[in-house]
Amino acid sequence: MMTKLKLNLEYARRHLFVVAVFLSLGSWFMYDGLVAYPKTPAHELYESIEKSKAPEGFDLEGFKKQKIQSQKFFSCFLLFASAVVLFRLWRSYRFDFSFDGDKIRFNGSEMLIADITEVDKTRWEKNSILKLKTKSNTIVLDGWHHNGVAEFVQILSRSGLLSR
Repeated sequence: MMTKLKLNLEYARRHLFVVAVFLSLGSWFMYDGLVAYPKTPAHELYESIEKSKAPEGFDLEGFKKQKIQSQKFFSCFLLFASAVVLFRLWRSYRFDFSFDGDKIRFNGSEMLIADITEVDKTRWEKNSILKLKTKSNTIVLDGWHHNGVAEFVQILSRSGLLSR
């Protein structure tokens, strides 16, 4: 029976928490940029941000316009960052890798473990990352993203592929 790598729930929870923080901050920035800052008089906005009175002759309207634009930019940036984190999490969730003692299945293709031509284990000890090369694919397994990678490493050890 094939063992399928499964998404590490701790990894998923942490990334979803980051997305929640990004979206919360982005919403706050968007509210400031679309509602709070535009309705606040320029001199009050300056005083609330800088905690002092504006210097004589200071362009308060320019200051207000720049702060509104900054809030909108930060909001869009955090929305984009949230999308990137969610996309990476979705790709980790959709990662298709299964194994048993003799075979591996990757993205619907089945091959023998003996078909692995190279195993790069330089990042295994420190980061739990293993890179496998076959004739047709390079497969990167990350033990932080998926449960089951350590068990696959044991199979590779028994097969002698890790000692190459």
